[in-house]
Amino acid sequence: MTVRPLILVVIDGLTPSMLEGAIGSGETPSLAALAAYGAYRRATSVFPSLTPVCLSSIATGAHGDVHEIPHLVWYDRGEQRLVEYGSSFGAVRAAGIGQTLRDTLVNMNAQHLGARAVTLFESLADAGLVTAAVNFTAYRGRTPHSSLLPFLDDVRGPERFFFYNLFSSDRTGAPLSFRNRPAGSIDAYATAVGRWLVTRNAFDFLLFYLSDYDYASHEHGPDTALEALKRCDAAVGSLADAAGGVDELLERYAVVVMADHGQTRVHQASSLAESYAGLDGVLPLASNRAAHVYLQPRCRLDPRGVAAHLDALPAAEVTLFREGGDAVARREGEELIFAPAAGGGFTLSGDASILGYPDALARTWAALANPNAGEVLVSAAEGHEFADLGGGSHVGGGSHGSLVTGDTEVPLLTVGVEGTAESIVGVAPLVLAHFGVAAPAYTLDRAA
Repeated sequence: MTVRPLILVVIDGLTPSMLEGAIGSGETPSLAALAAYGAYRRATSVFPSLTPVCLSSIATGAHGDVHEIPHLVWYDRGEQRLVEYGSSFGAVRAAGIGQTLRDTLVNMNAQHLGARAVTLFESLADAGLVTAAVNFTAYRGRTPHSSLLPFLDDVRGPERFFFYNLFSSDRTGAPLSFRNRPAGSIDAYATAVGRWLVTRNAFDFLLFYLSDYDYASHEHGPDTALEALKRCDAAVGSLADAAGGVDELLERYAVVVMADHGQTRVHQASSLAESYAGLDGVLPLASNRAAHVYLQPRCRLDPRGVAAHLDALPAAEVTLFREGGDAVARREGEELIFAPAAGGGFTLSGDASILGYPDALARTWAALANPNAGEVLVSAAEGHEFADLGGGSHVGGGSHGSLVTGDTEVPLLTVGVEGTAESIVGVAPLVLAHFGVAAPAYTLDRAA
């Protein structure tokens, strides 16, 4: 039996309610046509629910304890420097434009993505399948590629690799991606490349990433960026047109459509740097609705003391830290102590409602176990955001990163694929199973 190639569509920041409403109203006909053939559910993201973390989880089928990407901004203890993946232009300037470009475009995959993690592109290439990706940040693969920019090192990605005009394995005639992002130029580039690939049936697996919805939702707020979602729908429709229509697309391909995280509206921003001002050796690194706090050698406080310092800050809903073999979640002075149980699940001591969010025990345990994590993790309260390195925020718009349901839930639509996934970390094993390729062993080790 011949296995159909598979297209994985990731729409950055799309909330389940937005997709469900648009399908129900008929405003996204291409996605509605796919939904009529497929199975739909709401799944959970990872923590922090920030794009580099989420995309790394989608690519590897792992949480941060395996793939080691902790946040949009973090402290590299080995190199003793900040890593910033592009929280805002102000944050990029504060971290250094050249270094940020190298970290985002090259180092995240070449150096930062954990050696134990195996991406879909690596697993499928090892099985002799042709992989392709458009604009997907966690792209590590087996095929070497050179950039059009002379200061960027060569990278290893999918066989067919297209990354914002900076890396292009084939000439497709696609337009420049960054010419007008508010009008959707990045997704227009992705759409042109996707059409080229489908027209030529040029892959076994394609990861088709659409990022402009998240950009619009940050600006206007969650569930208000309908025009951006319509453009996403048109992009998916363009793939169908290239195949000869939706029926023909689904005869040739299995399709999965998902988001990486949700978004919630932000009304107020707080500076963790100001909250920790005067405390020597405390380095808070924040962006959107989550933060890592790193304790430098000269810090006189332990993680509990650093976490307790935020008890009175309304923006900081939950703080998390490790204490011995346990994890501690703290909110308003109350604590929950937890750890994986020998037979599965978790042992709990304290107020379980502190982590009364979707899949919160597994997500936070893994986030704390990330070797690049801060000693203290912070999840923002509803309506709040933490200012980034440049003082930027999305007040008046949407944001994400926290444990709350709105930041966490994502839509997941599968067509022509057996089974489904409860979490975005389950999508990679689902894809590998479709092709009859064994998933990495770590996908079986996740605490439930």
